[in-house]
Amino acid sequence: MARRPAPPLPSALKAPPPRPGEGNGPLSPVEQAKEAGITVVDWVDERTSLSGAARWLMFRKVPKGTNWYYTLGSATLFAFLSQAVTGVFLAMFYRPDAAGGAYESIRHITDDVFLGQFVRGMHLWGASVMVVLVFLHMGRTFLFGAYKYPRELNWVIGVVLLILTMVMALTGYLLPFDQRAYWATIVANNITATGPLVGPYLGDFLRSGPEFTATTLSRFYAIHMLLVPGAIAALIGAHLYLVTKLGTTAPPWSKVDRRPELSETEV
Repeated sequence: MARRPAPPLPSALKAPPPRPGEGNGPLSPVEQAKEAGITVVDWVDERTSLSGAARWLMFRKVPKGTNWYYTLGSATLFAFLSQAVTGVFLAMFYRPDAAGGAYESIRHITDDVFLGQFVRGMHLWGASVMVVLVFLHMGRTFLFGAYKYPRELNWVIGVVLLILTMVMALTGYLLPFDQRAYWATIVANNITATGPLVGPYLGDFLRSGPEFTATTLSRFYAIHMLLVPGAIAALIGAHLYLVTKLGTTAPPWSKVDRRPELSETEV
């Protein structure tokens, strides 16, 4: 199967030809920095061929009628990146210690660390924003019929991403380890354990045993920091690849041009 060539680079992004008289005198520091940057980019591209992949990803056709509803996926991706960045900052100070260390580390971040309250607030409210955006994005996909052939696999990946987002929110809720987080997690875990077939096993896995112990906090922290973010990042990569490969669907209200030879009046 022959591979399609990469889309051509738009003329606006092509380097203009030098003006008459340019290039004869010594370069200014700004021009030297520009030339050095171009040389580095060319050196990396010659060994990785990333420019073709970037053109294939960025410069592609979009259906007529594309509007702001199509930005919900990008907004969800931005929310995930914001959660990842703020989560790394919080992990530098957090201690998953059920004997008081977890709550004390959260208090230290909020009260003592520079911009700690701001970053924690971004992470706390960003989790709710991400959950809302995921539901809105999947609602838009369903209403626009973007789950149909040939995009069924991308829809399945989106459903898994929705589930992982909810798991992320559940496991992160316990980490402050205050009274509200403790009892809310117990209720959520008991509800999970009542599920059919895999429910009891899933409840024991989340609790790391038959009872809610100090190890449960470490289990939730590992799932929240390592397991789920890695799975989400991998699935987002696959999701974006399929979106780029298959394209996006046109809005349901957009009109389809019909050829005159196929109209009913001439059949």
